[in-house]
Amino acid sequence: MPCAYWIAHVTVTDEEAYGRYAALATKAIAAHGGEFLARGGEAIQKEGRAHPRNVVARFPSLEAANACYESATYQEALSHAKGASERDLVLVEGAD
Repeated sequence: MPCAYWIAHVTVTDEEAYGRYAALATKAIAAHGGEFLARGGEAIQKEGRAHPRNVVARFPSLEAANACYESATYQEALSHAKGASERDLVLVEGAD
């Protein structure tokens, strides 16, 4: 079974609230076997809309990535991100 990735592009508009999101989201991601590969480092935008924060997390499967997103812990985290950020998030299966 191929791994999967969360790929998020984020513009934070409320640092305090987003910090609460990040703390809870980190717990949810770890609980579902996820690990961060990129988390807000430098980026070079080549196409599309730029966001100052880019995050990539790897999961053991697309099912695990989706279960994390749907989990109560992540949904609680997400309640802090809404209104505190502009985000694009995609869950994508890795290549074999």
